[in-house]
Amino acid sequence: MELSREERESFLAEPHVAALGVAAGDDRGPLMIPIWYAYEPGGLPWILTGADSRKMSLIRAAGRFSLLVQRTEPTPRYVSVEGPVAEVSEGSGTLHREMAGRYLSGGALDRFAAMAEVELADHVVVRMRPERWLTADLGTVA
Repeated sequence: MELSREERESFLAEPHVAALGVAAGDDRGPLMIPIWYAYEPGGLPWILTGADSRKMSLIRAAGRFSLLVQRTEPTPRYVSVEGPVAEVSEGSGTLHREMAGRYLSGGALDRFAAMAEVELADHVVVRMRPERWLTADLGTVA
């Protein structure tokens, strides 16, 4: 059963690890890679990635990307969102900590944030303007 707008946005706002998909050229399938992301209902999903990474090069070339999040319990459910890049801006230690705080806590969060300030300083924020959604909760099917 398809999810309502409120259900899909609420589900996407949860701290799932997403599969990011972006076109990788005519002779290849899309690049599919796990990634942390952030989203608030009604807003723009965003990721952090290296400014010179392959992922960012492909996103720039395609001008768009997709995110897919899923779970298996308590019911199989997924949300896929696809759209154009709305904005690319400079990343920061504060944003790395905010993103990591969705997935880590305590000492693990502190260690990651300290590492990110040094090793991920070249990261940029990529925001997507959602255009297309695919959703389902297979546990609601009779």
